[in-house]
Amino acid sequence: MSATAAALAHADDLADFVAASPSSFHAAAEVARRLTAAGFTSLDETAPWSVEPGARQLVVRDGAVVAWIVPGGATADTPFHIFGAHSDSPGFKLKPQPTTGRAGWLQAGVEIYGGPLLNSWLDRELRLAGRLVLDDGYSVLTATGPLLRLPQLAIHLDREANDHLALHKQTQTQPVWGLGNAASADLLAELAAAGPDVDPARIRGYDIVTADAAHGAVFGKDDAFFASGRLDDLASVHAGLVALEAHEHADASHIATLAVFDHEEVGSGTRTGAAGPFLADVIERIQLGLGADREQQLRALAASWCVSSDVGHSVHPNYVEKHDPVVQPLLGSGPILKINANQRYATDAAGAAAWHGWCEAAGVTSQEFVSNNAVPCGSTIGPITATRLGIRTVDVGIPILSMHSARELAGTADLLALSRAAAAFFAG
Repeated sequence: MSATAAALAHADDLADFVAASPSSFHAAAEVARRLTAAGFTSLDETAPWSVEPGARQLVVRDGAVVAWIVPGGATADTPFHIFGAHSDSPGFKLKPQPTTGRAGWLQAGVEIYGGPLLNSWLDRELRLAGRLVLDDGYSVLTATGPLLRLPQLAIHLDREANDHLALHKQTQTQPVWGLGNAASADLLAELAAAGPDVDPARIRGYDIVTADAAHGAVFGKDDAFFASGRLDDLASVHAGLVALEAHEHADASHIATLAVFDHEEVGSGTRTGAAGPFLADVIERIQLGLGADREQQLRALAASWCVSSDVGHSVHPNYVEKHDPVVQPLLGSGPILKINANQRYATDAAGAAAWHGWCEAAGVTSQEFVSNNAVPCGSTIGPITATRLGIRTVDVGIPILSMHSARELAGTADLLALSRAAAAFFAG
């Protein structure tokens, strides 16, 4: 059966969302833009907040954003249903003095961010995107079109490349972006002209990363596949965003919340990461706005849920031995429930039961994911959020192939199914 029209429309919307979100800062801004268009009010962290029943609000902190809907009947101890995801992806980040070059080529000095599959970045047109901080302290977003490329060495010059391709992390990962002498070129000037068109002399700091320039695309038999950069984890961000945009909250018994964190790929230990104070600060200010005392705050947290959504591994047909011999989630068969005995994921029996209930309410089939004992898994924002706030947390996501590649592969149907499960979670 081919992908449904709804799934194809959702995938097209995701492709546009990823294209508008080449950096974590752009992702947070795009979430805010769409929610503002849906009637949300953007709040300033440095100003007083007025939070009351019926409020639809959001706050952006750099590359992170938290948005919430307070139901009309909310009280001081109303709990939260938090759908969590992250805005960053593995890749490369510009170093200081980024304009470099050799042998007549202009190159960009970059540092590896997170754990990318390095060779997947070869021979692709790449963008630069992120924020520039100016001499007056203001930040502006910028994003180039296709500008850079990591050209692979020809097979004629390395006859054994197909046997042992491995890139040196310093000398062989610096992309080219032009021809000429580095002393007479300025990559920051290219960035300043690409978006805000500011005087490059005003730039005092920057957080700039690479992103695949190709647009997301549906393909394969029956349109089963969707390929794009940054599916880890913009697929989850988008699923939660679409669910919150459509959430009808008048009769809800909880505060539907979307929490998008930065820096998950490098450990989450920042002011905008899941290990930082951002979500806790927002929750406390919402509760204070509803008149909560400390006991009411704790009661609300004890009754709250967090769904931590991030991608997981689909069974790979060429490497089946890398997966659990029995539990083998497959693209197109629904979102996954992520389980790990060592609490690399926060799912427990109560969370599993709740997740299956939300999926059933959404008409969505869920799959389980567990690692092969000899191939340990990574972790997510789930255990961090559970530890940071004490909220009951369950780890979920969609199965993909090519995780941490410059261009990852998902099941078209799974993308919409995750968003429908998120909507059921928000609906309670």
